[in-house]
Amino acid sequence: MDITELILDDHHEQRRLFAILEQIEPTETDALSAVWSRLAAFLELHAQAEEEIFYPALLQAGIAARRAGGVEDETLDAIGDHNEIRDAIAEVARHQAGTEDWYAAVAAANSANSDHMAEEEREGLTDFRRLAGLSSRHRLAVAFAAYEARNYAGVEPVDKDPVSYVRAAERKLPTAASGSLNVGTLKRN
Repeated sequence: MDITELILDDHHEQRRLFAILEQIEPTETDALSAVWSRLAAFLELHAQAEEEIFYPALLQAGIAARRAGGVEDETLDAIGDHNEIRDAIAEVARHQAGTEDWYAAVAAANSANSDHMAEEEREGLTDFRRLAGLSSRHRLAVAFAAYEARNYAGVEPVDKDPVSYVRAAERKLPTAASGSLNVGTLKRN
């Protein structure tokens, strides 16, 4: 078991659920609402699990490999993406299922999520496979699976300031004293 594979599995399920929504007739509002509710909760949980488990580990691995600037930039971008996805989910909730506005909001959520997944798959997950050993990826996979299982009923959506998130995550790392915040986009003036 590998955390990068679990994240990819979640991405596949997210794509599948968006595709299901596209195949349900607009008049079937109960079905649309049910599938959307499941997808929205899943998107929120996935983002929170990544923020709790994956991104701190990516930062730690990057700092240890003296690639702090790259992983900091990836993490800043990912947290910003998660905020956009949360905001898009909230916008869907403002509309009646099956309406044009609802479909437009779902399409915006799909677009934000798709952009995030593609970037994460090209960068964060690839970098992590290069930087972290299999035993570490396995240990994190167990924690990730357990986190999602414990919170299967959903999590409270909370936008995060990307810079504050990275700084807080790095303060918790044993290598935070290395001065990693002096590189990349977080360089202090």
